[in-house]
Amino acid sequence: MRYAFISLLIFIFLCFSDQNVQRNARGSHTLQMRDSAITVSVSVTGDIMCHSVQFNYARVAADSFNFSPVFSEIKKYLAQSDFVFGNLETVTAGEKKGYSGYPLFNSPDDFIAALEEAGFDLLTTANNHAIDRGETGIRRTIEQLKMSHLNYNGTFLSGRDRDSIRIFDIKGIRVAFLAYTYGTNGNYIPKGKEYLVNIIDTIKIRTDIRRAREQGSDIVLAHLHFGDEYQHLPNSYQNEVVKKTINAGADIIIGGHTHVLQPLDFFKTNNTRLDSGFVIYSMGNFISNQRWRYSDGGAILTFSLTKDIVKNSIHLNNVEFLPIWVFKGMTKSGRQYIIIPSEAAFTDSLYYFLTPQDKKLATQSFNDTREIILKNSSRSRLEHIIMKNPQ
Repeated sequence: MRYAFISLLIFIFLCFSDQNVQRNARGSHTLQMRDSAITVSVSVTGDIMCHSVQFNYARVAADSFNFSPVFSEIKKYLAQSDFVFGNLETVTAGEKKGYSGYPLFNSPDDFIAALEEAGFDLLTTANNHAIDRGETGIRRTIEQLKMSHLNYNGTFLSGRDRDSIRIFDIKGIRVAFLAYTYGTNGNYIPKGKEYLVNIIDTIKIRTDIRRAREQGSDIVLAHLHFGDEYQHLPNSYQNEVVKKTINAGADIIIGGHTHVLQPLDFFKTNNTRLDSGFVIYSMGNFISNQRWRYSDGGAILTFSLTKDIVKNSIHLNNVEFLPIWVFKGMTKSGRQYIIIPSEAAFTDSLYYFLTPQDKKLATQSFNDTREIILKNSSRSRLEHIIMKNPQ
């Protein structure tokens, strides 16, 4: 079976050839033939949450958890991209602090290990649950991310760490990743340690974007955790912050927090080398125990960029959405959560564990995603809006 992407095609790739040494996001070096028009793909997911029922499903011993099944069916799609990131909306403060879900999250370390196994390169950590377990929770979460060879952004260990702009050379295109949150649910950030969590401040954002440019970024991407939960359209605060972030020089803006998808819009950036930027106001959920409509599914967004070395220009080629749905129930291996492409509901054989009700809900989620992206999003800069099947 082939799984459908909602694809918003904008421009056609250019192709030329020459030889270069490439460094991937994890630091290894390979000698490859590459075109003088370098093309890279980046995937982003929605909020990555771990409610208590999720870690109870994954528990295999007193303090041992297996979250691998959650990502087993979706990791092959993430593997098709050159770089993958998402919003980690929990902390790993350790077993002694007591594992918990909402409202004060603390997840097992195995959750982070499973995200690394699933193919993530970067996890943003600036969100309203960043300091659920205080400064200790932030520091230990970063420690666990580093142990799993995952990059982090949005919470930091020091002022120097916060001021270190995260710039990744992805096959020859330098992308700066910034991350901010509207707040921390009123949880106290220690005085003098404001660097622990990046709070949305448009003056700070402007400064960070300027520094990212000074350090040679081709593209600046800002992840903003904001908005009204479960609302399908951005509020006035989101619109204001996005406008100021665009004016400050951001090329791509990814939103989170609402736990439902919100529309996508294209805009003209201040980057004279880039033909078009885009904002998606919320990516919704990637994994959680929120089982109601619009929150039990969502999408993986993948965008493609082409850098023409000769012309010193960058094209935004396409923005694609793979609709997904989260299965929760019994399999041959017991109770599990499994993220699947929501179009799987249209087949009778691929996923034996889907009940008729599961298929109904996954189909509904697929249609909802299609509706939100294709109907509510801006079409002003699109040449084509088609359903694209991956190879």
